[in-house]
Amino acid sequence: MTSQGELAGKLAIVTGGARGQGEAEARLFASHGAAVIIADVLTAEGEALEKTLTEEGHQARFMAHDVTSPESWAKVVNLAREWQGRLDILVNNAGIINRSTVGSTELEAWERLLKVNLTGAFLGIRAVTDLMAENGGGSIVNISSNSAFSGHYDPAYTASKWGLRGLTRSAAMELAGKAIRVNAVCPGLVVTGLNASSPHLKPMIEMTPMKRSGAPEEIAELVLFLASSRSAFITGEDFVIDGGFTAGAAYRRVAVETGIF
Repeated sequence: MTSQGELAGKLAIVTGGARGQGEAEARLFASHGAAVIIADVLTAEGEALEKTLTEEGHQARFMAHDVTSPESWAKVVNLAREWQGRLDILVNNAGIINRSTVGSTELEAWERLLKVNLTGAFLGIRAVTDLMAENGGGSIVNISSNSAFSGHYDPAYTASKWGLRGLTRSAAMELAGKAIRVNAVCPGLVVTGLNASSPHLKPMIEMTPMKRSGAPEEIAELVLFLASSRSAFITGEDFVIDGGFTAGAAYRRVAVETGIF
């Protein structure tokens, strides 16, 4: 298949790309002509996605990848260099969640979550910078959360997502001179395998002004925009995509219950 689309000729790395939101991003990027490295700890799922995308005529490679390991990052970037000789896009999508409170979160669990969600993105940004710059720049998209604007009941997850916003802005200022843009996408409720059985889904949907959860494919469209040349003058920004939840879900609920709406 001849690569056509707005990402034709580009190479993208998507961490946590084997399933869920990362899979949606990898599929969309491939459909727009990008060569995609699916980087994940989920080997079976990642290899299956590589096979599917390849059979569809896309360029895709899976690599088992631990985002907390600088050595693993070096291997992923080396694959990009050897396979395509370039690196244009990094999506720091990999993440985990604890669903525990301050009082019930063990130190080991706290440190593990921050290492994956925040340090992993830091290591990724550091790892890709040189190869991106060699090819004239690129785009880094960090997947944060609308929890990065509030006090989610999972303090480790919340801290990591707030941290991603700060990392995004600092990196954007540092890397602008190398033509590397850095932005953050902050989704609200998106139902994937990570949270499908969670008891918080129903009340969050009821609170969301649009009365539904988001789809991974909808988040992927925003990530695609930020990865593409269509967002060439955007860097250091946070983009909330949550059906209006952060904009004022609590106030809307009060308005509905008191008859204003």
